Amino acid sequence: MAGGTSIPARKAFAENLLEQLHGPEAEAIKPLEKLDDGVVGYSFDLVPLRQSLDAQHRKASDSKPSQTDFLIPLVESSLAILPKTKLRLINSTKSPQEILQLVSAIGIDLFDAQWVQQAADIGIALDFQFPVGSTETPRTEIGHNLYEPKFRLDFKPLANAFRGAYTADVDLPVCLCAACSPISPSTRIFHGVDTPSPNDELESKPHYKPHFTRAYLHHLLHTHEMSAHALLAMHNLQVLSSFFAGIRQVLLVSSSNERWSKEVERFMERYDENLDVFEAAKLSWKEVDLARGKGRLAREKI
Repeated sequence: MAGGTSIPARKAFAENLLEQLHGPEAEAIKPLEKLDDGVVGYSFDLVPLRQSLDAQHRKASDSKPSQTDFLIPLVESSLAILPKTKLRLINSTKSPQEILQLVSAIGIDLFDAQWVQQAADIGIALDFQFPVGSTETPRTEIGHNLYEPKFRLDFKPLANAFRGAYTADVDLPVCLCAACSPISPSTRIFHGVDTPSPNDELESKPHYKPHFTRAYLHHLLHTHEMSAHALLAMHNLQVLSSFFAGIRQVLLVSSSNERWSKEVERFMERYDENLDVFEAAKLSWKEVDLARGKGRLAREKI
């Protein structure tokens, strides 16, 4: 959806989609009568909008207000006159809080997972759930920067809000990612020296193993092992998948907006939306990248 940060321009673009075409333009889209007839849904990319808003705020003042407060009216202006039955996709969100605000205010249907993959790139293990399990715990970050020294001897699973499938005595939802619920191979792996025999038994069910620990991922990150980011990506995507499953469940059982609004409010109170953990992790990752650049990779970058 075009129009930039100009609400009149965004409205005009949406109106053009619904305009009845005539003459050569009508001939070009037959058998459709208007452009919107051939549209499955509406897509929004927040990156150019954020960049434009940043530039405007730098000129106006030194303060940096919440971008979501400005993004919502822009997206709303594009969708106001368009059919509500078509899919609404937003790319480049940056937090679960922003996702919940966009669902609440505009009714967005689909989101991409770019930000959780970027979190894995900089060493963050996400740790949040919706709806929140307990409100008695203190306000916390949405993830852990596993570069931090405090995780050096931390042998807990990657998230406090989930358990691995191997640990059955804890009353928490299960994270089925390869870091929290690793599985032993159901068949032997042969390397050419040994060969299969009739005595090799196949496992009919997955055999789960204990979870990988924060200390282990901390070690992998500091030794520049790429497997750290692979494990974190799988974990973060599973946390996000559970988050969206929770959203669908709450919307399904909510007979009114009151239940939904209450759960969103509890989530906002439980998890810090400043994303300070991301800024700290970016600095840690920058130090690692510089350390890598002292050797062969520095020559390859030239």
